[in-house]
Amino acid sequence: MKFAICNEMFEGWDVGDVFRYAAEVGFDGVEVAPFTIAESVTDISATQRSDIRKQASDAGVDVVGLHWLLISPKGLYITHVDQDVRTKTIDYFKELINCTADVGGNRMILGSPKQRDVMDGVTYEQAWDYAQTFLREITPTAEERDVVLCFEPLAPVETNFIQTADEAIKLVEPIGSPNVQIILDVKAMSSEARSIPEIIHSSRNWVKHFHANDVNLQGPGFGDVDFVPIAEALHEIDFQDWVSVEVFDFSIDPKETATKSIAYLRETFGVSR
Repeated sequence: MKFAICNEMFEGWDVGDVFRYAAEVGFDGVEVAPFTIAESVTDISATQRSDIRKQASDAGVDVVGLHWLLISPKGLYITHVDQDVRTKTIDYFKELINCTADVGGNRMILGSPKQRDVMDGVTYEQAWDYAQTFLREITPTAEERDVVLCFEPLAPVETNFIQTADEAIKLVEPIGSPNVQIILDVKAMSSEARSIPEIIHSSRNWVKHFHANDVNLQGPGFGDVDFVPIAEALHEIDFQDWVSVEVFDFSIDPKETATKSIAYLRETFGVSR
């Protein structure tokens, strides 16, 4: 089991400092939000990408990959009614894939709830077709760069499109590529009718990334979610990918979130440093 942490919670920190601190407290990797580096991924030069990769290596952590993918630049939208917007989003996402590989990552987490919502004037069926077209168009680049795209089911409070793990699997399955899979997120799964262990077991052939957090938007161990049955379920399906801490409440000192989260995960998952 490998543990990572997302960098955007370290507001104002240089990414190299995040790498070093994550390694210091016991994380194996860091998941990077590209908007913390530049507004557009196309503005991250080849030299910067090489530097990011080297900084992570020097710190002794892996760059897991990228997430929060379409929050910037503005105007990107997977299921937009306008074909030009959808094409622009596809082209930009290919750039994101290249950047992921260039910095040494091999996972991309596609949440982007507000860039996939079913818009007025678009039916759910149309949005579904747009999303599948999007995935088919970007898959060859993902395969070429050895990057796995993980589509993220999210709670109804966040999006009206793909709210359950079953829906996410149904969306990615027709693509027929090992480079298009799903991610499971504790906060999001907590909105489903089924228990989290049940969802994990039914997703065993598709889940390639895992976000650890709590329904209170804080880190694992900071709320009421019991991670013991979650850890047991992940062990039972022989999950060997990343368990990554992603929080949305930045009011807590990031050092506190990081140190307490990794201690709780290692204790819960029975993994010693």
